[in-house]
Amino acid sequence: MTKFKSDFLRAMQERGFIHQISDETGLDDLLAKESVTAYIGYDPTAASLHAGSLIQIMMLHWFQATGHQPISLMGGGTGMVGDPSFKEEARQLMTIDKIEDNIASIKRCFAQYLNYEAGPKGGAMMINNAEWLRGLNYLEFLRDVGRHFSVNRMLSFDSVKTRLDREQSLSFLEFNYMILQAYDFVELNKRYDCRLQMGGSDQWGNIINGIDLGHRMGTPQLYALTSPLLTTSSGAKMGKSATGAVWLNADMLSAYDFWQYWRNTEDADVERFLKLYTTMPMDEIKKLASLGGSEINEAKKILATEITAILHGRTAADEAAETARKTFEEGALSENLPTVEIASAELEAGIGLLGLIVKAGLAASNGEARRHVQGGAVKINDAGVSDERMAVGSAQLTGDGVIKLSLGKKKHILIKPV
Repeated sequence: MTKFKSDFLRAMQERGFIHQISDETGLDDLLAKESVTAYIGYDPTAASLHAGSLIQIMMLHWFQATGHQPISLMGGGTGMVGDPSFKEEARQLMTIDKIEDNIASIKRCFAQYLNYEAGPKGGAMMINNAEWLRGLNYLEFLRDVGRHFSVNRMLSFDSVKTRLDREQSLSFLEFNYMILQAYDFVELNKRYDCRLQMGGSDQWGNIINGIDLGHRMGTPQLYALTSPLLTTSSGAKMGKSATGAVWLNADMLSAYDFWQYWRNTEDADVERFLKLYTTMPMDEIKKLASLGGSEINEAKKILATEITAILHGRTAADEAAETARKTFEEGALSENLPTVEIASAELEAGIGLLGLIVKAGLAASNGEARRHVQGGAVKINDAGVSDERMAVGSAQLTGDGVIKLSLGKKKHILIKPV
């Protein structure tokens, strides 16, 4: 194992962030002797990033925490094309207005991880690549940038080769994505002296493309660092739950549901996730990782609370933990449980159980809801229900004026008439 001199690479190594580095010695020397600028790009394909993006966001956090300047690059330009990397088909093209709306929404979570207010060199920057991409002159770009790319080499990249090997269409529009991403690296170097691009391991080919383009266009030596693409120990994709994406924006996923996602971490993943997703000292992490048996559940609660505290704030994290404690340990209702509002008239008339389960987000379809009921997983006000044709109405309202709808032991929704 390499013994790094720089604080940043030492932190990355001991916490498990490193998959590949283009030039370990060169990058380590650079980081050890001066403050460096690095970036990670995010395409605004939705109104929020999800938990699968957290590993890269935490890389930027540690980059700043160890004395360097991070850039969160928003893909206002590249988002118009869409990254084809390892996708089975082209992404749906978005309008400029939709892209701008998504960027404005995504920005809200970054301030929880990065300090944009620090000094001129240490402060994080949020930059939109639309600044230089949307105004490009196509003929000049072909002449000055396109001539440096070998189509033969581009076809050899795993992200493209996998798609072509499956005989899946790859449009010329998407093929240009890697050229634009490479050009981003060159522009960021020229404008901000950016020397390092980081990302997931699926971006390795695109990042190396940027380093090569920079070399051909006269930049100083540029560097690449990628993190592993994570799955849970059972093979599930990070950022996805049984009910959909684990969004980072609070208006798309509550602090309580976010906390619950991490509380349900598999035993084998607790230590790894504490290293990657929290800022807890390594000695504390090792103590928690050594817990066995039922004690591992305490480590999971700490994991969930610490991750939630960074994103949603300590108060919201503690409230989520307390809501879970009251719900699971005392069986009590809590106003902090996720709530779904139903029109009073609709509830008075009675709403079908299966439809209610779907409305509450506990199932994607009536068929899935039916299977949950038949499997004995559904409860109303903590009482099991077995009649899939049951109508739920005002008769089920508790003294608190709500209905508690539960799926299994860990998913609880309050139904509230309005």
